[in-house]
Amino acid sequence: MANAKLRHKIPKRFSRKSEVAKAKERLNATYLIAMISTNKGETVSIVLDGEEVEVPTGINLVDAAALFKKEIPHYCYHPQLSVAGNCRMCLIEMGTPMRDRGTGEPVLNDDGTQKIGWVPKPVIGCATTVSPGMHVKTISEKVTDCREGIMEFLLVNHPLDCPICDQAGECRLQEFATDYGRGYSRYVERKNVKPKRTRLGPRVTLDDERCILCSRCIRFSQEVAKDDVLGFVDRGSYSTLSCFPGRELENNYSLNTVDICPVGALTSTDFRFKMRVWFLKELPSICAESSAGCNIMVSSREGEIHRITPRRNDNVNDSWMTDSGRLLYKQVRSDNRLLTPQVKQSESALDVAISSAFESFNGKKLAIVGSCHSTLEELYLLNHLSKATKAKKYLRGHFGEDDGILLSADRSPNLRGTLLSGFTNEYPKEDLSKLNDDLKKGVVDAVLVVNEDLLDSGVEGESLLGVPVTYLGTHQNTTSNLAEIVIPTLTSFEKKGTFINRSFIAQGFASTVPSPGGLLPLTQIICRLLSLSDEESKITADFSLIWKNLSSPPKSPFKGMTFTDALRGPLQIDGSKWNNLSFVEKKALHFEPQSSALSSK
Repeated sequence: MANAKLRHKIPKRFSRKSEVAKAKERLNATYLIAMISTNKGETVSIVLDGEEVEVPTGINLVDAAALFKKEIPHYCYHPQLSVAGNCRMCLIEMGTPMRDRGTGEPVLNDDGTQKIGWVPKPVIGCATTVSPGMHVKTISEKVTDCREGIMEFLLVNHPLDCPICDQAGECRLQEFATDYGRGYSRYVERKNVKPKRTRLGPRVTLDDERCILCSRCIRFSQEVAKDDVLGFVDRGSYSTLSCFPGRELENNYSLNTVDICPVGALTSTDFRFKMRVWFLKELPSICAESSAGCNIMVSSREGEIHRITPRRNDNVNDSWMTDSGRLLYKQVRSDNRLLTPQVKQSESALDVAISSAFESFNGKKLAIVGSCHSTLEELYLLNHLSKATKAKKYLRGHFGEDDGILLSADRSPNLRGTLLSGFTNEYPKEDLSKLNDDLKKGVVDAVLVVNEDLLDSGVEGESLLGVPVTYLGTHQNTTSNLAEIVIPTLTSFEKKGTFINRSFIAQGFASTVPSPGGLLPLTQIICRLLSLSDEESKITADFSLIWKNLSSPPKSPFKGMTFTDALRGPLQIDGSKWNNLSFVEKKALHFEPQSSALSSK
């Protein structure tokens, strides 16, 4: 009786709604948008906590309840992994309409309504698929008792590490202990001690005494990364997460196990003890590592990026990203970052550097070397600059091994943007040998290069003797060292723009951290060069006008689209015009090569 009285003194989620809880519910509802879209028009009627609602066919009760802002707490369930059902936190009451076993006719109550046969014991919501007429109780005395009991068992051997735990502030165990736990402990025995600060791999550290054995990391390694390396050893309360003998968690997707760990057991070695998450400002962006175009969340404090995590997009990257893509933020403050304009190896004002760049190629046979790392808008303006200066255009591709998941063979984020912007109609080679030949022949006698290293791309140093080179880029390389004019530009974290990924999906992004003082976006630099080349030029760096111009041709693939649309959500672009090109990517997550797609038809 004392316990029952104490229980009523503990606030519950269904009796109080904090702002955090409301935000979480909104997130849960948004979380299912892509899943619902695959079942358009196919719904079933269920009764959820006494209210009749329509839900998509084939989803489970955890997801169905989230659509109506009702949280069924869970640990082991993840919408993009197989169902394990081992945490038991999502227990609910469930019943279905009864029918006579002999005749198949509905069994009716005295009032004429169909009788509901309630399952005697609670069932797990993650493994229960909705069916017509199903009745579900997510809030009841029995459900409350189940949740309190599960939380008590989970916390029996869990250490009180919250003050020093990296997961503090975004820990489901903390949240559910507050919202669904008893609020007090009856455990007086000594807790089990498990391995701490265990190296699972080069990027993941395990504090095993925090592990609640949800098995998310094991299933991810098996089903997504295709690297079956993790497992549980020993039994009962002595169960421990471990790598297989002689193996390590070292695949390029290992940090996704940290993202999906609901507690503080798996931690990022790089981020460990670096920053409290409630100090971080999180903004969405797009990964620039390859043409996969992973959606990411950039976490920063006072203008400094501390980590990058994946952002869910069921049409592009699900909830995953590569470990190597997470490290790109370190380029922002790297030692070889270009921060000051230079003219003839001397520091200069930006306006002077831009004017000097124009003077260096004005009246000459200019070569413009574009970059597949530039945004759609930058490439559009660069194409206009080539027309204004009657320059020849060159482009280099960057290619590597395709892992068949989210690291594509095209190691640039916007090769398809070079096609759609009009900068090129040809698939680029992995070098600039054509530019080298043209320099030798005297076809061009001035070069403006954007973020490419000429000497690393097959251009001989002798070919550049006496040729004025203007370099627009983010980091030092051999080309910036020999260039007559160097104009620093911004990384993808410091600017806005659009990348078009391997599936011809246009994804807009905004800046996530402030740019270094005194630097301008590449779009504005190109517009200044355009105004010097053509005083009557009406081309501006206004993104709304750029997209208006991109969508204005009658057969434009951008018809009716705006940059705001690209920021709000992915835009599917018609890329059939380039079906004849041999793109290097192979079949991967949410990507089917065009040649394979055509042959299947």
